[in-house]
Amino acid sequence: MEGGHRLQGEVSVSGAKNAALPLIAASLLTGEEVLLENVPQVGDVRTVLNLLRRMGVQVERKDPHCLSLRTEQLAFWEAPYELVKTMRASVLVLGPLLGRFGRARISLPGGCSIGSRPINLHLMGLEKMGARIELKGGYVEARCGRLKGAQIFLDTPTVTGTENLMMAACLAGGQTVLENVAREPEISDLAQLLVSMGAQIEGAGSNRISIEGVKELRGAQHRIIPDRIEAGTLMVAAGMTRGDVLIQEAVPEHLQVFMEKLREVGMTIGVEPNGIRARMDGRPRPVNVKTLPYPGFPTDMQAQMMALVSLAQGRSVITETVFENRFMHVNELTRMGANIRVQGSTAIVQGSAELSGAQVMATDLRASACLVLAGLAARGTTSISRVYHLDRGYEGMERKLASLGAAIQRLPE
Repeated sequence: MEGGHRLQGEVSVSGAKNAALPLIAASLLTGEEVLLENVPQVGDVRTVLNLLRRMGVQVERKDPHCLSLRTEQLAFWEAPYELVKTMRASVLVLGPLLGRFGRARISLPGGCSIGSRPINLHLMGLEKMGARIELKGGYVEARCGRLKGAQIFLDTPTVTGTENLMMAACLAGGQTVLENVAREPEISDLAQLLVSMGAQIEGAGSNRISIEGVKELRGAQHRIIPDRIEAGTLMVAAGMTRGDVLIQEAVPEHLQVFMEKLREVGMTIGVEPNGIRARMDGRPRPVNVKTLPYPGFPTDMQAQMMALVSLAQGRSVITETVFENRFMHVNELTRMGANIRVQGSTAIVQGSAELSGAQVMATDLRASACLVLAGLAARGTTSISRVYHLDRGYEGMERKLASLGAAIQRLPE
């Protein structure tokens, strides 16, 4: 990409990748058709669809963003290592498999490039519901009769843990109460689909969810919510280039804390009937940011915010509290002229007047977005390798940015 081009115009966000994955897994809970609309065409969705096809799920694309899923019977109850290692959200099939079929064999995800994210809370909750769980050769092997309702308190508000237990509880006998759960909009979106399938769920979006189990669930049709992280990334793109961009389909209620930080940086953020308008007229102001579980500042926007304040007039402090190894983008930003010093879980960013184009390498999904943003603003040419990380969670990012005026193209690796 050639930096220095002001972004201007309108762009639409795709469906939320982090909502699509549990919604697809939820199709395992019924033998009837589940029809999902606004499905993003991203790498993580392709991975989970490959997993479901291997299990015997009938997957049909009605159009590029509409999926038909039907799980009348399964050939396998396993999520193998080669799929789980590329996308740990594959563990989301554990709850539905146990809830409907009473058996599952799931590879342990282990660590990842942004830190260790164990599934012990998933397993603890399922054991309280009556599952018999063994760890053998790097796999979770689980069996049960019909799961039973239980009172479950999560030590940490884990998103995938909340989703796994919520799906399992839908077909359990009696009432399950989940406390100290995650509150992300993607969890509320999953609950909406499950309710339309016949589940009895109350409290999704709060820190306490109550599920009254039913004997079976039916098919349903559901439209996936817009991707709040993609929307936030595009807002930062406008800020990096002193642009003026209308992000269509973006939901302001999902981005309140993030939008306030952008206003603190000096951006003009306006809510319009069809989305959010983001505009920037000068250099950013410095800010202090601490990532927190929703509704706090999202960890998935930390890298992008770091790119923005690397151009600020002054010193910013960014503290990461969710994952322990999420500053892998710092070295690459430094190659582009950013002045960043890391002390444990805190990054101190001294703003620079400009960034310089360089050859850099993406290390994970959000770090790759951070480097794209930096390249939009940098003087000269930036070349980013390993952009398959970007494709895991962003649909056609280079096409969307080019439509706003960016000089960006994808080349063979």
